[in-house]
Parts: sequence; structure tokens; C-alpha cells
Amino acid sequence: MLKTLTTDFELDLEADVLVIGGGPAGTWAAWSAASSGARVVLVDKGYCGTTGCAAASGNGVWYVPPDPEARETAKASRESLGGFLSDRSWMDRVLNQTYVNVNQLAEWGYPFPTDDEGKPYRRSLQGPEYMRLMRRQIQRAGVKILDNSPALELLVDDDGAVAGATGVNRQTGSKWIVRSQSTIIATGGCAFLSKALGCNVLTGDGYLMAAEAGAEMSGMEFSNAYGISPAFSSVTKTLFYNWATFTYEDGSVIPGASSHRRSVIAETLLQQPVYAIIDKAAESMRASMRLAQPNFFLPFDRAGIDPFTQRFPVTLRLEGTVRGTGGIRIVDESCASSVRGLYAAGDAATRELICGGFTGGGSHNAAWAISSGYWSGKSAAEYSRSLGEQRRQVKGVGEVGLQSGSDRDLATDEVIQAVQAEVFPYEKNYFRTEQGLTESLGRLNHLWQELRSSQVTSEKELPRAREAAAMVATARWMYSSAIERKETRGMHRHLDYPELDDNQQHYLISGGLDQVWVKSQPLHSTEKSQSKIGVAV
Repeated sequence: MLKTLTTDFELDLEADVLVIGGGPAGTWAAWSAASSGARVVLVDKGYCGTTGCAAASGNGVWYVPPDPEARETAKASRESLGGFLSDRSWMDRVLNQTYVNVNQLAEWGYPFPTDDEGKPYRRSLQGPEYMRLMRRQIQRAGVKILDNSPALELLVDDDGAVAGATGVNRQTGSKWIVRSQSTIIATGGCAFLSKALGCNVLTGDGYLMAAEAGAEMSGMEFSNAYGISPAFSSVTKTLFYNWATFTYEDGSVIPGASSHRRSVIAETLLQQPVYAIIDKAAESMRASMRLAQPNFFLPFDRAGIDPFTQRFPVTLRLEGTVRGTGGIRIVDESCASSVRGLYAAGDAATRELICGGFTGGGSHNAAWAISSGYWSGKSAAEYSRSLGEQRRQVKGVGEVGLQSGSDRDLATDEVIQAVQAEVFPYEKNYFRTEQGLTESLGRLNHLWQELRSSQVTSEKELPRAREAAAMVATARWMYSSAIERKETRGMHRHLDYPELDDNQQHYLISGGLDQVWVKSQPLHSTEKSQSKIGVAV
């Protein structure tokens, strides 16, 4: 249902390219578009450069020099883990573009360390320094930034092409509108307000807005990533747990439990507490570990715990599609969605093309954010030029929370708790079964209908209401896709179908709002972009 826009916008802007989201993907997209000559506006739910999972910590990067043997090893390393759904041509493109862009960061002054041989080490980035640099670069490129300004709905023209967005400033309550020739969704994934580090601004907003405009999702069954964290902390950086021993409360070792076998940890947590101690890290490593990821140690220091010598309780926090691989479907090399004028980048877009059904923190996700951000920005700028300067009539396509004929007030907090009750528990999401998925989906569908028949109590509640709606929508795409994939592949663990089925080596495309649908799509079916986006900066 389209609705006529009101005219009470305190800020009314026009742009060639609108970027929604200010993390790595969004800032690379904004920089790329502006460097291509486009007028760019970037809107961020928080303060661009400080919010999101990348800004909160250190990030590994899938950065591999152009050595054929090294590249081959890099591509082969994840194919089996991801269930053989990745596309080597996309892997090559991402490896090439990431190599170029990370080297560009060095030219901009990012302080990469050197290894023992004095060579630059460019396989990791410290989030705070990285994102401060990216904010500075897009400002230098002329990008206009609207901080603390979440987008609430997309705009479309009479032909259904996306033509901007509207939103609100969290601090002032003032409304804004950006009319643009093209729009890039770079809002990250959805972690369902699990308090995982840096993830509480990542609630699937971009998915919902894209779907309301008609966009499709892909790989939403690959959405049950859980990160290890101390039970008393939100820090879900898991690298150092490679050197951990996991034990029961009495100190005896849990057989088979490790950072790479979190299913054992999850199974144990269903029955009793789990403890860890990072006792496999040699004394000589510990100082460098603190330098590499200082925020990993902050919760321990505050609690007076030495994680190298003292056991501490751990838990698993849902990171959803932030560390999963599902997201908005990409239809060609330009990172275009299935709707004209709308592009997707970073965790908001599917990462199946480079890592199939399994990824993790940083690494491939970080490389994808850099590359897809760059390509989407360049492509959106080219698309905008092709449209010329005409001013289009636009209408908003946002629905839940934005329009309702009901007198029932929307109980936002209750909705959020209800969706979390379906996606947080290990026995529902980590260990999936036909019965469990079906029952959860039934409750989620009912929850969606309640949302559709309720109205927000005040405009101040609107951003939170849209987050709640986005989380419910995301969970329905997740579980509808998970029911359809009757096998175990990648991170999708289906207890009723514990084996990988060669006949299901395909993507699952999903979409719809009131009626969710799922269909299969053959592998490697994205098309070559008309604009022939190459590797360049």
C-alpha cells in the first residue's frame, strides 16, 4: 500500500545517492559514490564512525596478496565449511578488491603494524581507528552525514523504483527526507538486541525497508550464529577462545568442547554452567594478545579476573545474520537488489557468494563490507547519472508502525521479548527441528499480525517500533527458509535431517511480509553487471 507523503519535514534534501548505514560497508559505498562524482548523503542510526560491530573492536580481514597458491588456499579453506554454496568468481573479485582497498587505507594513513620481518601486517583492523579514518575520508569526499538519524521507510516513484528514504533524528525528534536517484542499504544484519558486542543497533531495519519496496532475501536460514562471551559481559570476540579449555563447574574438562565446536558448549549450557580458561596461550603470547584486542580483556580486568590463570563462566550470545551469511539478495556484480534503484552492501546483503552457509567474525565479512561497499557506491553513482536530473514523484512504502487503522496500542517491548523468546534459545535456533521451527513460526506469524493491527503510541516510539517489526520479519524469513532446507549445511543444523543432501545444493530465496514465501535458486545465477564494475580505487 502506497501512501502520500506529508510535507512536515524539517530537513528536505536531494542527492544522487543515499547511503543508509555508516559502518564499513556504508562508508566505503559513500566514498566510492562521491569519488565517482555523485552527490551523496549518508544517514546513520548512531554516530557514523562509532556505532556497529566493526567500530567496537578489532577485525580480521580476508586480505591475501595476489599469490596464486595463497589465493587458492584462501578460497578452498571455507568451501566445505560453507556447504559448497560459494562462487569462486565472486571470491576472486572480493580478494582482488579487498587487497586494493586495504592498501588504500595504508595510503590514507591507517597505522598498520609490521610483523617480525618488518613487513606491513594488513590482515586486521582496529575498529575505532578504522572507522574514524573512514568518517574523515567521506567528509573529505564531500559526503553529507546525518548522525543519529535512523531511516524509517524507503520512497519509491510511480514505476516502483526506489527514490530515497525518510527518517527521524533521535536527538531532536525532527523528521528528514532525502530524495535520491539511487539508494544503498548498508544497515548491517540482525542480532535481535542480544547485547552482543556492537550489535544492538543491528536489528534488521534494512531488510524490512527493502522488503517493503519488493526486494528479496537470500540465505536467511544461515542465521543462527552464536558468539562465545563471558557470562557477565557482552564481548563476543571469539578468537582467543582457540587457546581456551572449557570445563564443567567442578573443573573437569568438557569432552570435545572448543571454539570450533560450539555445539558441545551449547548442549552443555542447556543442562549446566560452562567455564573457560585461556590456559593454552603461552606466556610469551599474552602481552601481544592484549595489544591486538584490548577490549576483550576489559570485562575481566573490571571483574578482577585473570583469564589466563582463572576460570570464568561463559555463555553463547546470538549474533544472527551479523555473523551469519543471509541478507538481501544480490542480482548482479553491481550489488543491485531485485528492485530498481536499490543496492545492498555489507552484512545487509547475502554473503553466500563468497562463504556459502558459514562465516564468522571479521575476515570474510570485513572483506565483503569493503568490496560490496565500493561496488555498490560506484554502481549507484552510475545508475544515478543514467537517470539525469528529473525530479520524480515519490511515495513512502513503509507499513508496520507507520500506518494503521487500529485503536490498539503497540506494546513494543512485549513484541521484542516475544521474538527473542523464539530466536535466542539454543534448543529452538541452534539445534533446529521440524516441530520446533513450525511452532516458533506459528507464534511469529501471530506476532506479525498483532503488529499489523496495532499503532504506535507516539512518534517518539516510532524508531523502536520499526526495530521490533524488523526483528519479527527477519525471524519469519529465517525460520521459513530453515523449514525449507531439509538438511544440515553450513551453520544450519537440522536435527531431523543431520546429513548434507547433494540435491539441496542451491540457494533459498525468500520474501514477502504478510505472506512469507521461499523458493530455490540454482547456484551462480547472478548476472554480469551492465556497468562492468572492475577492481579499482
